[in-house]
Order: sequence, then C-alpha cells, then structure tokens
Amino acid sequence: MAKIKSSENSTKKETILEEAARLFYKKGFNAASMRDLAERLGVEAASLYNHIHSKAQILKDICMKVAEEFIANIEQVEAAEQPAIQKVEELLRFHIRKMIYKYEDVYVSDREWKHLAEPFLSEYRELRRNYRKRFAALIEQGVERQEINSINASTAVLIILHAVSGIESWHRSTQKITADLLEENMVTILVEGLRKN
Repeated sequence: MAKIKSSENSTKKETILEEAARLFYKKGFNAASMRDLAERLGVEAASLYNHIHSKAQILKDICMKVAEEFIANIEQVEAAEQPAIQKVEELLRFHIRKMIYKYEDVYVSDREWKHLAEPFLSEYRELRRNYRKRFAALIEQGVERQEINSINASTAVLIILHAVSGIESWHRSTQKITADLLEENMVTILVEGLRKN
C-alpha cells in the first residue's frame, strides 16, 4: 500500500489538508469524498484514517488554521505603533498575499465554512464576526484621527474583503498581471480611496 508523501517542510497531516483544500475548492465540500482525496494523494482511502478522522475534521482543520493565521496577523497589526491607515494597508496586503499564495485554503475557509459541524460552526462564525469588527475598529480609529475619510467602517470592510475575494478571477485568468503588480494595484485603489487628503 502506498504511503502519503509529504515534503520536507510539511507533515503528512499538513499534506492531506493542502490536498483537501484543493479538492474542496475544485468540487465543493459536499461533492468531494474521502475516496477522491485518497486518489489525489495516491493512497488507499483507509490509510487516510490513520491521520484524519473524517471529512468534517478536515474542513474544521482548514478553517481553523486559516482563522488562526488571520487572527495572529491582526493582533500583530493592532499592536504596532503606526498610523491607522498603515494598519489597514498591512491587513489588506496580508489578505491579498493569502489569496494569491494560499488561495485554496482561504477560498475553502471563506466559502465552505457553512458545512462545519457544531460547535465549530458557531465558533467559526463568531471568529469571522469578531475579525470584521476589529478590522472596522482600525478604520474607525483612522477616521477619528483624520487619516481616513469619514465613511462607514463596516461597509468599508465589506467592500475591501469582497474586492480581495475577487482575486479568484485573477487565478482563472489566462492573461494575468504579476502577483506583485496585482497587490500594488489593489493597495492603490483600496487604500488611497480611504486616505484623507
């Protein structure tokens, strides 16, 4: 029986999660099966259960891993001694880079989280809500300090996050600009649109 091959920098479980994210992105969580995942990994489905208990656990692990990364980043940004507009730019760049380089993970955590089982569904929903509130608080801070135009912070966060999710079309494009140019263009459009002159 073939064994799961992991890279030097990844554990077998991490390899499974990476391949599962690609599969869930391609087929959707409901349509994907453990057999599909096993085929992609080149192993028997039974051998997956040495590392993962269920498809539901895989989804939970992907979503929580992404959430932890975003929460750790926003905590670091919040603690930094810099203008609020700069903090918003740092958050935006983090989002863009995740959507470019860890696209399937972020896509799954953003689109398939509704299939999480309780209590993880409620926990994840609260993590998302809390993250958006913290993002909005940084924008409100910028408005108060007159670094950011007087706008509704929650609406600004919604627009920013939807714009970043549009990177999905960049991934599908056959004639796309470079990742660096995409990032700089998005920062120019979104951050400069907030900045008070």
